[in-house]
Amino acid sequence: MASSVEFVEYVCGQAEGAGDVSYRKMFGEYGIYLDGKFIGVICDNQFFVKITKAGEEILPECPKEPPYDGAKPYFLIEDPEDRDLLHRFLRASFEELPEPKPKKK
Repeated sequence: MASSVEFVEYVCGQAEGAGDVSYRKMFGEYGIYLDGKFIGVICDNQFFVKITKAGEEILPECPKEPPYDGAKPYFLIEDPEDRDLLHRFLRASFEELPEPKPKKK
């Protein structure tokens, strides 16, 4: 089942206070970016964020599941309602993730 754009926009709206949140359609689902850095995906109307040590410290009980068959596990954000917690979690994860590689010209 593909994700709905309404769900993607809802998650991005909830995450907005963490920075500049955007999304791109990827392989029938959506990649989520924070300040231009790839931070997670939305698959089957579920929000997945890359696993980091900083994220683990903020949400130690957060389930980890692959967003699709063959993928590495990601944090599965089951309840994006607590915006303050979500913002802290996303910023901490963002800081730990590497900068994107420059695109070849």
